[in-house]
Amino acid sequence: MNRLLLVFTICLGSLLSPVSARAEFTVDVEGGVVSSGYNDVKIPGDVGTEISLSEDLSTDEAGFWRLRLGTKLGEKHKLSLLVAPLRLKAAGSVDRVLDYNGATFPSGEQLEARYRFDSYRLSYTYGLVQTEKLKFGLGFTAKVRDAAIKIESATESSEKTNTGFVPLINFSLDWRLSGNFGLIVDGDALAAPQGRAEDVLVAFYSDVSDKLRLRAGYRLLEGGADNDEVYNFTLLNYFSAGITVSL
Repeated sequence: MNRLLLVFTICLGSLLSPVSARAEFTVDVEGGVVSSGYNDVKIPGDVGTEISLSEDLSTDEAGFWRLRLGTKLGEKHKLSLLVAPLRLKAAGSVDRVLDYNGATFPSGEQLEARYRFDSYRLSYTYGLVQTEKLKFGLGFTAKVRDAAIKIESATESSEKTNTGFVPLINFSLDWRLSGNFGLIVDGDALAAPQGRAEDVLVAFYSDVSDKLRLRAGYRLLEGGADNDEVYNFTLLNYFSAGITVSL
């Protein structure tokens, strides 16, 4: 947690530095409902028992929120800082012995699982296309994930935590369809031998004024890793609404 606080402080300082003191700032808040498509877990990744938190167990839908602070440095350069916590709960039983992170759960025992995936990201985007109708940018994102998967029963409990850095490619498309209405597609994604990650939003927006934008759409978060320590691949469906305020 101390490492996350340090990263957050450095990222926040970069947005509030003298270089950006004369820049345009934005505050973006997003919220809605998230549901699990699949969530397959095996810990350790080489000898643990694979379990699906969405099929073997039942995962409840949950509310979510995200906060993004942004600054625009000129017409083509953008910096943003994202805080995106996530909590999911699952419950049920499996018809086999479950070996999870050093703990053994007997077949048929009632289980509860808690899935946490908190994301902190600092993104830079460069505007490659800047027209009245279409804006498109590419950049990079430095992501810090703070994740945990806990499985427990009436007699046993085990939690696997993982905190790490993930570099991603950042992209953003803003297509003004008509008047104050438009479509945005943006996110972060990257695939590598160690794993993959995609977080993509597709949403329609309305510019209420030059300082206020409302949107509604769908966000997909997918990815995971497969190694001796951890096997976990997850797909999450977000149905979201958002508001962006320019300061």
